[in-house]
Amino acid sequence: MDEAAVAREFREQYGRAVSVLYRSLGDLDRAEDAVQEAFAVAVERWPRDGVPAPAGWIITTARRRAIDRLRRETVGRGKEAEAELVRQLTAEPPESSSDDIPDDRLRLIFTCCHPALSPEARVALTLRLLGGLTTAEVARAFLVPEPTMAQRISRAKAKIRDARIPYRIPSSRDLPARLGSVLSVLYLVFSEGYAASAGDRLMREELCDEAIRLARALRSLLPDEEEVIGLLALLLLVDARRAARVDAAGALIPLPEQDRALWNTELIAEGHALVRACLLRGRPGPFQLQAAIQAVHDDSPTAEETDWQQIVALYDQLLRASPTPVVALNRAVAVAEVDGPEAGLAAIEPLREELEGFYLLHGIRAGLLLQAGRGEEAADEYGVAASLCGSEPERAFLLRRRDAAAGGPAAG
Repeated sequence: MDEAAVAREFREQYGRAVSVLYRSLGDLDRAEDAVQEAFAVAVERWPRDGVPAPAGWIITTARRRAIDRLRRETVGRGKEAEAELVRQLTAEPPESSSDDIPDDRLRLIFTCCHPALSPEARVALTLRLLGGLTTAEVARAFLVPEPTMAQRISRAKAKIRDARIPYRIPSSRDLPARLGSVLSVLYLVFSEGYAASAGDRLMREELCDEAIRLARALRSLLPDEEEVIGLLALLLLVDARRAARVDAAGALIPLPEQDRALWNTELIAEGHALVRACLLRGRPGPFQLQAAIQAVHDDSPTAEETDWQQIVALYDQLLRASPTPVVALNRAVAVAEVDGPEAGLAAIEPLREELEGFYLLHGIRAGLLLQAGRGEEAADEYGVAASLCGSEPERAFLLRRRDAAAGGPAAG
């Protein structure tokens, strides 16, 4: 077994092992240190001896390492102190009566995504503790220096410790409110991977993969939650287009111009089945409705055959469930496809002040102005959008559109 295979096992097993050790230790740093020591032993032994049952082996080895460390730390404090610390580690904590699902990963997800933590900290901890990404990898994903990310993660762990954020699944009464934070974090991780907010790469595929993996895990833990199913369906239906989203040079290809033969039909089929399964329950939430919209796109053989009437109807429902300006902006695009670019521009007009600094507002408005024959205004709007965009591939795309709208040479 080579080091790459060990690394794959690390990524897959890390979150579960940390979850189990944290439950016993009550300290995230200690839990991480023990699991990392166990994997260091695995890197040495597995290529030579072969892989045992990985999850069980890692957890057992990490537990032994933690016991050894506790014993070293209690030297001089007496046998009773040592025995008590070891007893705490080896004993199985009692189940909380509010924990309907006894799974340590689920407890850790809700701990990482607690509302008391900042959104940035929730994302960082989720990727670090459940995704198994190193601090350096998380820092690179969000284009911040590694020391900055390390400090962010350290502060979040301290917040969990000092505020005594409970390591448990919320009660049935509190679950809907807390689940929303978890789903939002996973969606944010995927979105940053699918359309990086800054840098020279349009996509960060590793973040897309981690978000989907965690969404699958969450669905296995909460199989009857419609919005969990909806989120997974949404991620799959969008990710199905990954191979068609950029050309050989890494340049952005917009949805209407993509080669649909490159779309992943297996992911589309799985996403469609999930959408049908959750919508049949008759309690559509925001993620389910977004997934249904993407299902309509993925079901269209060509861009021209897209059922925009159905998409507008779905956006109407989504706007009632989640009345945000970004949802209204996306609805305006669908309205323009049904009623023409001027109708789309009219729908955007009330949003301009609130979304003034949002590059997509200007990019979408520019496209509608161009369709309406207002090329000079479109070129100006493309220029504004490019100036606000942090992603180099998207900026290059907007500048090419700006130059085409102005009748000049295409930008490189």
